[in-house]
Amino acid sequence: MNRRESLKSLLVGGVGTGLLISCRLDDDPDLSKVTDIREKDFDYGRTPEEAEYDEELMSKKFYTDEEMATILLIADIIIPGDGDHPPASKTGLAEFIEFITKDLPEHKTPMRGGLRWLDNESNQRFEKGFKMLSEDEQIAIIDDIAYPAEVKPQHVHGAKFFSRLRNLVTTGYFTSKEGIEYLGYQGNRPNVWDGVPPEVLEKHGLAYDEKMLKNSIKPEERNEIEDWKNYEI
Repeated sequence: MNRRESLKSLLVGGVGTGLLISCRLDDDPDLSKVTDIREKDFDYGRTPEEAEYDEELMSKKFYTDEEMATILLIADIIIPGDGDHPPASKTGLAEFIEFITKDLPEHKTPMRGGLRWLDNESNQRFEKGFKMLSEDEQIAIIDDIAYPAEVKPQHVHGAKFFSRLRNLVTTGYFTSKEGIEYLGYQGNRPNVWDGVPPEVLEKHGLAYDEKMLKNSIKPEERNEIEDWKNYEI
């Protein structure tokens, strides 16, 4: 999954830095011990064991179609979309929650139990399963379990389920391409550096070489690689 790969790549980058700090760099290092990393196959450098684990998870299915339909229905109540931004169910959330539930098995019992609690509550109140309720009836139940500080004792189990699902939905949504665009996150982008300010240089009795200023401090050419072959001091 793309978003999981993106997150994992950040972790791998951090681990890699730690390894560089902790390892002794010999003049002729032996790299044979790290050739098992299949970079050409996977962007974030999974080992064969990790790849096999992920493939095994992907080959199995945990949620039934009915359970997933209920999850996506609630997801769209949590994040219904806004203008040009799609609702949660249209951002690959089903695949994300399916994978995370299998990857972290501690989600399995609370999620499936919570879905059953939701249908039982729906049947007790309205004699219909949650998906069959009207929008107002669905919101009536959600309102009773969505605010932890106001939850009544008989709704505690439902509230725990909803909190778990809300965390999964928001994590899945805001790590998706659509969710990142919704946040307006730009990431690290290059800007223009015009050199050390003149007043700072003057304070220290320094100045830029005029030839360097002419050749190098050009914002419009900041993406070009400087050629120093013919430069003379």
